[in-house]
Amino acid sequence: MTDKLLVLTTAGSEAEAGRIAQALVERRVAACVNLIPRIQSVYRWNEKVEKSEEFLLLIKTTRLHEQEVRETVRQMHSYKLPELIAISIDSGSQEYLKWVDESVGG
Repeated sequence: MTDKLLVLTTAGSEAEAGRIAQALVERRVAACVNLIPRIQSVYRWNEKVEKSEEFLLLIKTTRLHEQEVRETVRQMHSYKLPELIAISIDSGSQEYLKWVDESVGG
């Protein structure tokens, strides 16, 4: 078990996804953010089934910075209710996990 997290969120445009990713890394609350373009999402919103093209962000961070990640995403996001799901990273290469620590300011 580690203190590392993978936080998932989606954005409605590539520009928005890029701005959020850039801010998270610049603020040192995320070590890395992968942007996966043009995913198709099907979801229920306001009692209707919706379908849209979105951009998935995979955010690597630590538990210490989780709240700051959530706050940054909420502040910058155009969605009223952005997806914010954190998945624990149980294991990984020690070198990579150390790099995550160093990248978010230890």
